[in-house]
Amino acid sequence: MTARDFREIALSFPEAVESAHMSHPDFRVDGRIFATLGYPDEEWGMIKLTPEGQRSFVRADPAVFRPVKGAWGRRGNTNVYLSKAKIDKIREALGVAWRNTAPKRLIRHKPNP
Repeated sequence: MTARDFREIALSFPEAVESAHMSHPDFRVDGRIFATLGYPDEEWGMIKLTPEGQRSFVRADPAVFRPVKGAWGRRGNTNVYLSKAKIDKIREALGVAWRNTAPKRLIRHKPNP
């Protein structure tokens, strides 16, 4: 997977937009971040999961998913090692993050990226 793939998937969700936060591209819905690129460096992305969701993805593929360091990681923010990631798994994780972040009016209409 490339950063371009990650970006395309993130932007495929309803009302997802690209912005920037702390010099990193981020992806938002309703003004709230659900994913970023380039953290901690260009080889990584970050997906905002719940702690439970994070545990599930890390357990399933620890070579791709790992908790972000510190308090953000304990809250569920999860790094993704892009070069080892499979597109279908990242689409699934980004879908979870989008649903956790999107307003209810959007969630009623299942996204189909």
